[in-house]
Amino acid sequence: MGKTFSGKDIEVTVKESFYRGEKIGEERLAELLKEHDSINLFGEKSVGVAVKQGLLSGKDIIRIQGVMHAIILKV
Repeated sequence: MGKTFSGKDIEVTVKESFYRGEKIGEERLAELLKEHDSINLFGEKSVGVAVKQGLLSGKDIIRIQGVMHAIILKV
């Protein structure tokens, strides 16, 4: 939290006000991913759960300074 990650054409600050929440397990995250239409993920664990749920594939994931990041928009 509070870190800024910069890549080739992107800079993202992981603000606590946006990303902070309660700690949950993989099962609960999988439930939340199914329930919501707009999802912004940072980190190997959370992105990995989305991949396991079939919501992302490798081409959908970027790395910013080595940190996995993905955005899911269900339409």
